[in-house]
Amino acid sequence: MEKIKELYTKYKEIINYLIFGVLTTVVSLLVYYISVYTFLNPENAVQLQIANILSWIAGVAFAYFTNRKFVFESKEKNKLKEAGKFVSARLVTLIMDMIIMYLGVTILLLNDKIIKLISQIVIIVSNYVFSKLFVFKK
Repeated sequence: MEKIKELYTKYKEIINYLIFGVLTTVVSLLVYYISVYTFLNPENAVQLQIANILSWIAGVAFAYFTNRKFVFESKEKNKLKEAGKFVSARLVTLIMDMIIMYLGVTILLLNDKIIKLISQIVIIVSNYVFSKLFVFKK
């Protein structure tokens, strides 16, 4: 048990990022799947991107608060500036996500749910790097 605590302490930031990254992905995927199963048609390129953007907004809101508090333990007093940098970094990965979805679903005609999962893996890694280097740097 002591070894586990030691490992957690040593890798706390990465472990917490992975935990909250998974939860952010769940939030994002839930919003995406609810959107495409209830009111948007993923076979329509515009509606596919609308579902993608809705899932992004939900994921970014959840991620900012959890990353700020539990992952990077930010003490930044100017939360508006920090949130602006966070959203800017996430806009970059949104564009990456939209390109992946467009290429995978619209161009290659692959399953949108599978491509969304693949895209999320790329996005999680990219978001950590941007958050660590640009948003929550100490």
